[in-house]
Amino acid sequence: MGKRIIFATGNEGKVREVRMILEDTGWEILSMKDVGVSLDIVEDGKTYEENALIKAKAVAEALDGEDIVMADDSGLEVDYLNKEPGVYSARYMGEDTPYSIKNHNIIQRLEGVPDELRTARFVCAIAAVLPDGEQLTVRGVIEGRIGYEEKGEHGFGYDPIFYVPELGVTTAELLEKDKNLISHRGRALMLMKEELKNRAYFGRQ
Repeated sequence: MGKRIIFATGNEGKVREVRMILEDTGWEILSMKDVGVSLDIVEDGKTYEENALIKAKAVAEALDGEDIVMADDSGLEVDYLNKEPGVYSARYMGEDTPYSIKNHNIIQRLEGVPDELRTARFVCAIAAVLPDGEQLTVRGVIEGRIGYEEKGEHGFGYDPIFYVPELGVTTAELLEKDKNLISHRGRALMLMKEELKNRAYFGRQ
């Protein structure tokens, strides 16, 4: 059995998060780029889980079957905006549109909306395709609300406008190691880690 996890993303910030959370497993965490896989994957699923599986299966098919392949699909759901942008979070206002513009647009659409109606959540589904062909999915969620301006230099994407009331900060104001403990991706990865421990991939040599 190999000791590599291939994470189906080209997002270096995401790969860094995954490495930090799974570093105690002893497995090497590699991106698609690291293993020379370049695919144009159409994410046409209706749920985060479907999209994550589409990505994981596509990359697994391009490799030799020795590795665990993981992928995630995540999104921001703003209740006042009928849970937009949701599964379209990465493509909201166009895939190449900077997140500063996307974040500003969401803040503008919530102009005059009071705190109690600004509720939102980050959702992350992680899928894994195992060397024996088994497919797993898990979901992590963090509840919060949309702030009134961008705050924080850490994180990426919608982090600067996602305010966590219990902590009094946005997720972009948290250091990575602290964010990983409470983030949607961190929670989903911890659940996936448990699933893989139960199958003896982690925790045994």
